[in-house]
Amino acid sequence: MRGALMVCGTTSDAGKSHVVTALCRLLARRGVKVAPFKAQNMALNSYVTPSGHEIGRAQGAQALAAGVEPEAAMNPILLKPTSERTSQVVVLGAPLAHMSAVEYHEHKPQLLGTVLDALDDLRRRFDVVIVEGAGSPTEINLLEHDIVNLRLAHEAGLPALVVGDIDRGGVFAALYGTVALLPDNYRALVKGFVINKFRGDPALLGDGMAELERRSGVPTLGVIPYIHDVALDAEDSLSLTGRRPRPQGDPVADRLDIAAIRLPRISNFTDLDALAIEPGVGVRLVEDAAALGDPDLVVIPGTKATVVDMEWLRGRGFDRAIDTARRRGTLVLGVCGGYQMLGRRLHDAVESGRGTVDGLGWLDVETRFAADKITRQRRGSAMGARLTGYEIHHGMVTRGDKAAGWVHLDDVYGADEEGAVDLDDASVLGTTLHGIFEDDGFRAVFLSEVGRRRDKTFVPAGASFGRAREAQFDRLADVLEAHLDLDALDRIVTEGIPRS
Repeated sequence: MRGALMVCGTTSDAGKSHVVTALCRLLARRGVKVAPFKAQNMALNSYVTPSGHEIGRAQGAQALAAGVEPEAAMNPILLKPTSERTSQVVVLGAPLAHMSAVEYHEHKPQLLGTVLDALDDLRRRFDVVIVEGAGSPTEINLLEHDIVNLRLAHEAGLPALVVGDIDRGGVFAALYGTVALLPDNYRALVKGFVINKFRGDPALLGDGMAELERRSGVPTLGVIPYIHDVALDAEDSLSLTGRRPRPQGDPVADRLDIAAIRLPRISNFTDLDALAIEPGVGVRLVEDAAALGDPDLVVIPGTKATVVDMEWLRGRGFDRAIDTARRRGTLVLGVCGGYQMLGRRLHDAVESGRGTVDGLGWLDVETRFAADKITRQRRGSAMGARLTGYEIHHGMVTRGDKAAGWVHLDDVYGADEEGAVDLDDASVLGTTLHGIFEDDGFRAVFLSEVGRRRDKTFVPAGASFGRAREAQFDRLADVLEAHLDLDALDRIVTEGIPRS
């Protein structure tokens, strides 16, 4: 089987990322060498490839679902918002520039060649490439400079599916309107509809799908049921309001209470997912200092705007609330940007342009932001357990005399002491590394220490984060296999679009 397919959605969050992930796993299970692709992704959560390149978190997860190594070609353009109107533009895994929305819109035509070359490269090396669109393909105000939806499909000769979210209502109008508003040359690319997130008996749809095909000329290939508690790696902070991992098993009376600060520009918050799969742990996101309470662990997560989010944290009174909690025995953990906030000073002429500003002062460290971004996977040990993680930061942290490293790195980048712990009372920890809680052994040791400090007994449930993620991939694939017309899908992929 050889070919390619684009998966578009009537709106953002219609479910196209899940459909692409499921198709990658489904095809891989059939022995097809498959790769995901998204020309342009806007996400605060990113993935660092083994080669040290930065791509969207969703494409990293989709590659894992396909059983292949994530690489920069799978997401040639990544936009990381730094404010409501500006983003860092990452091209082929490396930062290019910070641009306003207007500047990027004007720059996009120059990136089309990069996108097409990356897609062609994948198509030469893989049997099938599943291409994910972004938002809606029918943003008529953006079609001229489109490089991620049907303009790309037209240039590359790709057939397309359009996914509609019936849970929001109006799915027939959304699907029909998507096709009706397209120019003729793009409309011809749409070979099938998928109705997603359906609750109830499909018979209730009556002749709706037949009538939709009569009016639009596009068949519906399947009705996908609503899948509860799906917890794939999320792309951005909008997903914090949706489904997140839930603890499995019976309620635990002595459950650890973890409060994570929901920073306005929170990034790579998937660090929390591995904590949340433990039955003995409750993870809650807090955006009001009064709601912090007396948790066992406070996590200050990563952020794309460290100085600005630290000012927000202070303005909300979190600095006082967290300080009160740590004096009562709460452990405080800062990750990446959160770690940088914990120090004495930040010297930032790169991200915020504020120069030197005071940090929270709970760790004897200083951070100096550099123009070059560090992106690499790391390995080492901490608290007697092995761990892996990844770095993705502009801020370079140096420790003073009153702080010591607590993560011992021993990988290809050399032996080093990473992170910092307060030598006076050890109530505050910081680390540059994301993803360390995905290592089951380290997560168990760390949470046991959190419990010990609070006179609680944490009993690891033996949950495997890796196996849980694999099970989610298979679950999505099973649902598509049961509810999608796979014969029709195979024909669409292999027949493609004849070149004019």
